[in-house]
Amino acid sequence: MIVSLSRAEARRLALSAQGFARAPRAEIKHRQLQAQIERLGVVQIDSVNALVRSHYLPAFSRLGHYAPQLLDDLAWGKPRRRALFEYWGHEASLLPLELYPLLRWRMRRAADGRGIYRQLAEFGRQQQGVIQRVLHSVREQGALGAGSLSTRTERAGPWWDWSAEKHALEWLFAAGEVTVAGRRGFERLYDLPERVIPSAQFEHPELDEGEAQRQLLLRSADALGVATARDLRDYFRLDAGDSRVRLAELVEAGELLPVQVEGWKQPAYCRGEPRIPRKVTASALLSPFDSLIWERERTERLFDFRYRLEIYTPQHKRVYGYYVLPFLHGERLQARVDLRSERAHGRLAVHAVHVQEAGLSEEALLALAGQLQALAAWLGLPQVVLNCRSVEAARLRPLLC
Repeated sequence: MIVSLSRAEARRLALSAQGFARAPRAEIKHRQLQAQIERLGVVQIDSVNALVRSHYLPAFSRLGHYAPQLLDDLAWGKPRRRALFEYWGHEASLLPLELYPLLRWRMRRAADGRGIYRQLAEFGRQQQGVIQRVLHSVREQGALGAGSLSTRTERAGPWWDWSAEKHALEWLFAAGEVTVAGRRGFERLYDLPERVIPSAQFEHPELDEGEAQRQLLLRSADALGVATARDLRDYFRLDAGDSRVRLAELVEAGELLPVQVEGWKQPAYCRGEPRIPRKVTASALLSPFDSLIWERERTERLFDFRYRLEIYTPQHKRVYGYYVLPFLHGERLQARVDLRSERAHGRLAVHAVHVQEAGLSEEALLALAGQLQALAAWLGLPQVVLNCRSVEAARLRPLLC
């Protein structure tokens, strides 16, 4: 008998799986932050710094005020503290170290020119001399950035706008021949993985592709709560063909349970009998790259909320703004806010407030004001400034004084 879920139950299950069901009760330290990231399984990295680098936001959305240095320690800190590594998970990502053995197959495929960008695969076929020279430099000199190796004199090269050495490092990174040892600003510093990844993970016995992919799909199911086949494979960006086979194997083994969700055209799956909270009361501003909403079609199915990133849309064609964060309140996405950190002026600028058709209740409006003030305080910005003349902004303004 297939389990049936209402849309509201699916939302609560998803929110709980993503860490929104329980508020933290103590000061956030390394242990709590690590547990949250392990629960998510992957945190996407993005270079846009209009507000704050995106990988810092998911933990703030779920845990509230924490020191960003804690995440730096887990990702790029001293070996005894390090618990994360960088690789291609869901795009460029931070992942728990325990997932390193599960991605070795992806590294092997990349070394064979599969599963990576076409331009990078072509570079790997044509430029092995540069690649081996760069690898030798890393082996001899330790953690290096692309700028330290570049021999390019012209402004732009034939491979995107990267130097040949930058391309070589990215190819080596995808192939698992180097990994990220740290960052200088936002620049990656690359080193040999055996000097960065703890031996327990680096020397872990090789898993065959099938077993690794099954485990990644199970991690996806844990993090999503309830998900279609597309949702599951998208979480770690698995191939459709691979996922189809692995999903059938997991269902046959009883490790994934087929479920039916009200209004969903495709069948869904849960990791065992779903445990659905009675209520979710979280309020949060969400990064555009948050794992709750990064699969846009799923976001529409769960929340009836159409969300598109407009960073690369010409300004005159934008509907909502440049860097827009959805506002979660209770169990719904109720608004979207275009935000910018104006660090030189010490203020969080709110350029636009757009609400859903139902509008914001007084409770939701108070929660939004509280989230904006909390975000500003976390970013070290003394002021929240509204640069918006909408009706909702007028209602919001007195609450921010």
